Amino acid sequence: MNQAKGLRLLLISVLLFGGVWPISKHALMHDATPVWFATSRAGLAALASSLFLLAMGRFRLPARGDWPAILSIATFQLAGFFLASHIALPMVGAARTAVLGNVTLMWLVPMSMLVLGEKVSPRRWVAVGLAALGVFVMLNPWTMDTSAPGMLAGHLWLLAASLSWSFAILMTRRFPPVSPMMRLLPFCFALAGSMLLLAATIREPQGGIGSGALWHAAFVGLIAAPVGTWAVIESGRLLNAVTASVGFLLVPVLGLGLSAFWLHEPMGWDLMLGGALIVASVVVAAKG
Repeated sequence: MNQAKGLRLLLISVLLFGGVWPISKHALMHDATPVWFATSRAGLAALASSLFLLAMGRFRLPARGDWPAILSIATFQLAGFFLASHIALPMVGAARTAVLGNVTLMWLVPMSMLVLGEKVSPRRWVAVGLAALGVFVMLNPWTMDTSAPGMLAGHLWLLAASLSWSFAILMTRRFPPVSPMMRLLPFCFALAGSMLLLAATIREPQGGIGSGALWHAAFVGLIAAPVGTWAVIESGRLLNAVTASVGFLLVPVLGLGLSAFWLHEPMGWDLMLGGALIVASVVVAAKG
């Protein structure tokens, strides 16, 4: 029973998060600017998750011991990741954002050893090597036109996004919350939204979200972010770690497919091979 429910929730999270980057790219192509769109994603998710918990009778103020985790998630996993990935999105496209934005493993394994003093198995070092090779292939230094506007910068922003997310994972492992993570989401999203609002005001004073991108913002902020995050948390609780980790790899796969068929983004050999290496790295890490 729990296995079947966990798989259903995992499928929901994959469908929602897999569509986030193509939908976000479509919004930026029409009537939105990157940082304002990221701000709406966090702000609307704070509203939706608060209303959800209120309706369930589970809305509670955080305990004192929750704040290190809240600050880490809000600053690095949400504000930092959203800022860097949304800035990169117009430069490199939705497909590369879906893949490179999730390369946390490449940073997390060595950081866990250096900061937390964890022992790293040989299998996980192999996984790090596969992830790094995947990133190298996707950068494609043999043919990359570094003179193209934003090409190199976009890839660097995506690596910064995955580094920021990795740091959040590291911090929450070092300072785990005392309350269930689901109850902390409104506060994480609200704090991140405040940071992103400041960044949007400074970086894009003339930017915003027009009527042509309102449905994109509503879907990403009110549905994908809160419901998808809830589904990830619950599926992780019901499934074993290997099943959850490998299953979540369908997110970039779906993102690649939607980017190719809906946005008509090119699927070069570097993107497909690099993506396959990164997927393989997570599979190897999950088993080791």
